[in-house]
Amino acid sequence: MNFLSNRVEKLAESETLAMARLGNELKEKGVNVINMSIGEPDFATPDFVKLAAKEAIDKNFSYYTPVPGYKDLLEAISHKFKRDNNLNYKPSQIVASTGAKHSIINVVMATVNPGDEVILPAPYWVSYSEMVMLNEGVVVTMETDIKSDFKITPAQLEKAITPKTKMFLFSNPCNPTGTMYTEKELRALAEVFKKNPHVLIVSDEIYEHISFEGKMFSIGSIPEIADRTVTVNGLSKGFAMTGWRLGYIGAPEAVAKACVKIQGQFTSGANSITQKAAIVALKADPAVVKPMQEAFLRRRDLLISLMKEVPHTTINNPGGAFYLFPEISHYFGKRHGENVINNAKDLCMYLLNQGHVALTPGGAFGAPNYIRLSYATSEDIIRDAVARIKKALSELQ
Repeated sequence: MNFLSNRVEKLAESETLAMARLGNELKEKGVNVINMSIGEPDFATPDFVKLAAKEAIDKNFSYYTPVPGYKDLLEAISHKFKRDNNLNYKPSQIVASTGAKHSIINVVMATVNPGDEVILPAPYWVSYSEMVMLNEGVVVTMETDIKSDFKITPAQLEKAITPKTKMFLFSNPCNPTGTMYTEKELRALAEVFKKNPHVLIVSDEIYEHISFEGKMFSIGSIPEIADRTVTVNGLSKGFAMTGWRLGYIGAPEAVAKACVKIQGQFTSGANSITQKAAIVALKADPAVVKPMQEAFLRRRDLLISLMKEVPHTTINNPGGAFYLFPEISHYFGKRHGENVINNAKDLCMYLLNQGHVALTPGGAFGAPNYIRLSYATSEDIIRDAVARIKKALSELQ
């Protein structure tokens, strides 16, 4: 008897988590695997944040929290939005959740009806498409490539929007490409959105603090579209707090209230101790994370220089996040003994089993000719990983 719903059977496993799992399974067998498949900073949470959490425990913040978050947390997020992003979200427009992923699924569930179209510029983060399909929305993919630095144009956007379009969902800086839109580019896209008031814009800015090309610009700060922009952010990447699970949105008030309604039926409020620690992190001068940002920049430059020596791969120069997204289709059709490389997933499995490096195939991000490497790891490990990749690829015929 199959008790599973059609909905869950159509849902794909997260490819990033799947590759990490396969890598861990090899590790458990004693294989020395380098995991570059998952986006997790290898830094510790800042001490001042940990201290705030310890104080919250001692002060007995151990009870149920308000569904959208503690009042002082919502005020801290509102202040952060204004200070760092020129965004004007009142506390009543803000909802804290158990990670930015939770924030995004809340927004999708609160707004997308069956048959609604959601535009995803590809490459897109692996979970976006599954979230839309889980809610019976229609994914409309806007394809880009490395020649355009994985950026869409206003003309492409205008062509993709239809009367059925409900949402435009993107990340900036982008996971998986590291691409970062400039203020000028976002303002040009906003001109298209101004002509299409039926489109909700969702900007995932979780990598805000890991950007290398000047100050990041938030599309929600453009006044003409501010009232229909949802801004998503969190603490996992910028403050190395992946396990603490705190994401948040600023949204039109009706959307925020709908997310509170949904969250109240699923998880209720986010962890009390994490919320108190988050207040301290959000109030801190963003300069406190500068050393981590500088380390990621050094790693990016190292990985780019090493990957340029890997034959038949094409790379861009990511403006943020901690990923490189090389084009690797030259290796399709190659073989290693009886093992034939038909696609990026085959290549990733080959590199895992032969080179012992866990990577993520680009098909999961809507870009089947690419693979994603995370450089959220040490420079020594990056050198070792690329050497293994280079050697394994050289053995393909």
